[in-house]
Amino acid sequence: MSAVRPAVLVLSRSDRPLPEPLAGWVAGLSLPIVTVRAADELMAAALRSRPRVVVFDGREDLPAVIQACGRLKADSFTGIVPGVMLVGDGGDEFRQAFDGGADEVVRVSSPAQEAKTRLEALLRRSDRDVTVHPSTRLPGAVVIEADVQRRLNDGAVFAMCYADLDHFKEFNDRYSYADGDRIIQILARILHDVVKGMCGEAGFVGHIGGDDFICVTPVPQLDEVCGEIIEVFDLLVPFQYSEPDRRAGYYFGKDRRGQLHRVPLMTLSIGVVTNERRHFTHAAQVSELATEMKSYAKTLPGSVFTVDRRTEITPGDAEGVSHVYVGAKSEDK
Repeated sequence: MSAVRPAVLVLSRSDRPLPEPLAGWVAGLSLPIVTVRAADELMAAALRSRPRVVVFDGREDLPAVIQACGRLKADSFTGIVPGVMLVGDGGDEFRQAFDGGADEVVRVSSPAQEAKTRLEALLRRSDRDVTVHPSTRLPGAVVIEADVQRRLNDGAVFAMCYADLDHFKEFNDRYSYADGDRIIQILARILHDVVKGMCGEAGFVGHIGGDDFICVTPVPQLDEVCGEIIEVFDLLVPFQYSEPDRRAGYYFGKDRRGQLHRVPLMTLSIGVVTNERRHFTHAAQVSELATEMKSYAKTLPGSVFTVDRRTEITPGDAEGVSHVYVGAKSEDK
């Protein structure tokens, strides 16, 4: 099935054309323009395919248009779509539009260059907001891929580190999703502070989702960075458990079959790939191999990072993994 092309949705309760400069800016997006008359039509169109932007023409029946804007923003799927509201020059319409949920407001008499600049800034903000993970504010999958691809295009030598928590699901089951979110926040802060503290602007940290994170570092700092991440993680995480669980170093949890089994405290597995000895042309190739190395790291006890040093891609073969670091936590070895 082909992807639906993004469009500009215009909610207008009259046949009047949009005034310049708004009309010119919309035309400059070079996207299909779909005009709807009512809030129900707007929501149906927005839910079918997320539009690039929605223009609310508030020159006629502003209260109804503001209400339609509120409906768009209240839905989790359509709420991230940038909304521009066109209002007249009189009264308190400007403030009402912003209070009603508009992301940007354009008056009929707005200077052309000012309106164009503000509208372009709106789209930049929108693009930035949808490429970060909402819970950690770290870059998401789109930005991760772009960062790795840029390094490949520049001929940079780097290491991609795929970090994943061990026994995280069992922790959520025993405690709560709020406690699980706290663990994610702690891991995000550790990764960010260590990578940025040691590598500066040459380092990158992204959040794929859940308990999966990506770090990119220069190769010379790789061992030190991963070792520090694991050391800090193993120091802090035990204190996220109750004192009885922390003292025991484990607790009893149920597996999918309902059978009790001993669950160790959380550890951290990091799979690492570098382009020192192999040639990659696309970020997806790096990601695929990093996923394999992460899976291998998760078969080892304790907090570890494993570095792939192989010169040829041989899926499932760990013979060429030349470095394994085992963290301080070793209760389940």
